Amino acid sequence: MPRYEQIADDLRERIHSGEYAIGSTLPTYAELAETYSVGRGVISSALGVLEREGLLRIVKRAGIRVLDWRVQRRRISRGQHIYRDPRRGYVGPAAASPDEPWDTHGKPSAGYEPAPERVAEFLDVEPGIAVLRRRRVTSPAGEPAFQIVDTWLAPSAVRDAPKVAEPSTGPGGYLDRLEEAGHGPMSWREYGRSRLPSREEAGLLDISPESPVFELVWVGTSHSTERVIEVTVRVIPADRVELVSDLTRHETAQWPVRPVSS
Repeated sequence: MPRYEQIADDLRERIHSGEYAIGSTLPTYAELAETYSVGRGVISSALGVLEREGLLRIVKRAGIRVLDWRVQRRRISRGQHIYRDPRRGYVGPAAASPDEPWDTHGKPSAGYEPAPERVAEFLDVEPGIAVLRRRRVTSPAGEPAFQIVDTWLAPSAVRDAPKVAEPSTGPGGYLDRLEEAGHGPMSWREYGRSRLPSREEAGLLDISPESPVFELVWVGTSHSTERVIEVTVRVIPADRVELVSDLTRHETAQWPVRPVSS
């Protein structure tokens, strides 16, 4: 076994045993190199293994911090139904039951930010143009930040429903305000992919920039204009989520197997 893997195994065991507690800081590169009698490059390779596993976050000038590796993996059932919660408005497949309490980390925000290229493509605007973004970071109660939820709203949607630009949009949320302004009933398409987080996303979720995230994008279309008016991007650490779908038989796959006619 290469020396860096041996060191990674030893550090992993120390983290899991609690010798290096969650939230604590590991010794410096120089101290680790002296402890294991190896060069800085070997230590860097060992720490890289643990960082990709989500055990560590290495921050310049802040040290090597131990992350919470005990966070439960949550299952998200993928269906095709949009539900309505009397308290929250529209909800889709999620990682929580309607009655499960969730926390908000930091203060939700609403302001104009440059539209990322993918969002701009969905909204049919120039990349980098200032678009209204609503952001919140949430998690199940008592757990570390689980997801970043960014909702980007088309300029036309904001003109039609100015309330969506306010921090509190009232009962039913911003979707009710859009539909009341003449865009209902809206329809949605969902996109999912894995990728690496931006440095900002890694900071908000308190994960390593080397740890993949899962991105779920809801693209909402106006019934009246048939144009995309909102794009909601959910970013979740990939090691904290598992997607589950029920598969159904197509008519061509019915049992018993139909005999093939000659």
